[in-house]
Amino acid sequence: MSRNRDRDRDRKAPSRPTALDEARNELFSHIHRCGVLSATEEQQVEWMKDTVEFLSERYPSLKEKELKELEGIGLRFCRPVIVNAPAAAEAEADLDADAGAELDDDGAEAVLEAEAQTAAA
Repeated sequence: MSRNRDRDRDRKAPSRPTALDEARNELFSHIHRCGVLSATEEQQVEWMKDTVEFLSERYPSLKEKELKELEGIGLRFCRPVIVNAPAAAEAEADLDADAGAELDDDGAEAVLEAEAQTAAA
């Protein structure tokens, strides 16, 4: 039991988030609330510059290098590697509808069976 007390003494107090951490979290929050993810790339770049400028005023302790880092992080966050699921699902539904119009009953059954096998995997 005395070992546990020794471990507790050795632990550091939880650190407070840095200004960069807080600015990054606020930036991500703004990105979600403002709908920037559905904007064009040009609009995203313009919005990001304005927002980073706002964050520089809000967090004056941030250095120029950190502001550039924030801008880069934000722009990468706006361009996810995986496309948003709802948009992809709509596109897939449109393709399925087009393909279904061209298929007869036997072809539609084959497509349904293939989709069922894919879903089971």
